[in-house]
Amino acid sequence: MSNHSNAAAVRAFRILEILSTADGPMPLSAIVQEIGLPKQTVHRILKQLESTWLVSRTVDSPGYECSSRVRQLAVNVLMQAGPAAARHAILQQLVDKVGETCNLTMLSGDDVVYLDRVETQWPLRMHLQPGSRVPLHCTASGKLLLAFLPCAQRERLVANLPLRAHSANTITDAMALRAELAQTRRLRLGINNQENLEGMIAVAVPVMRNRSRACAAIAVQAPLARMTMDRLMGFVPDLRLAADAMVKTFGQ
Repeated sequence: MSNHSNAAAVRAFRILEILSTADGPMPLSAIVQEIGLPKQTVHRILKQLESTWLVSRTVDSPGYECSSRVRQLAVNVLMQAGPAAARHAILQQLVDKVGETCNLTMLSGDDVVYLDRVETQWPLRMHLQPGSRVPLHCTASGKLLLAFLPCAQRERLVANLPLRAHSANTITDAMALRAELAQTRRLRLGINNQENLEGMIAVAVPVMRNRSRACAAIAVQAPLARMTMDRLMGFVPDLRLAADAMVKTFGQ
C-alpha cells in the first residue's frame, strides 16, 4: 500500500473516530474544524465513507454520523475482544453472589444491545443471547443509558423513539419518559417494573467512563414469581461494585 493510501486510510479512520465520540450528528464545518484538514478533502472522504455505508447523513439535520454498519462492528469487537473474558468473569461473580441473571449492555443506535449475559441456574428465566437487542424506553438498562446521553442527543431519541406498549406498565408518553429519565439520571439507577415483559423486573446501574458519561450498564433481572422489587433493589450495592470493576475493562 502506498504512503498516499496509508494517509487516506488514517484520515478516514480519524473522521470515524471523531463521529463516534460526538454528542450527535456533526455538520461538515464541525468535522473540518476538529480534524484540521481542508473542507474539500474532508468532504471527499465523507462521500467515500458514505458510499461504503460507513457514514450516513441524518434526515432531520445536515449532519454526518457513524452508520449502523460501524455500530454493529463496534459491538462485535466489544463482544469478541480480549477483555470479553474479564467482563464475563465479573458478571459470573455477580450472578454467583445475587443468584439471578445479570447482563452487560450498551447503547447501539436506538436499541440496547447485550454484550454479555450470565443466566441463573433457576428454571424460570428469560433466555437472551449476547448480541440480542431490546428497546430503550421499557428496559432498566435502556432508560439508564438514555438518561446519561448528552441532552440534545437524548431529546432527539426521545422525540423519535416508537414508544410502543410491551406491557400494561410500558411508558408510552414522551413527557412521562422524560420525567422518568430525569429521576433515573439523578439516582444513577434504572428500574424496569414489568415494562418490557409482564412478570419480569430488573434494575440497572451505569458503568461510568467519567463523572458524566456511561459507556455501558450492568443489570440484574428476575421474575416476580421468585423476587420482589424491594429485594431486587437490595442487590444495587453489588451491581455498583461490579460496575466499578467493569469500567477497567473498557480502558480509560
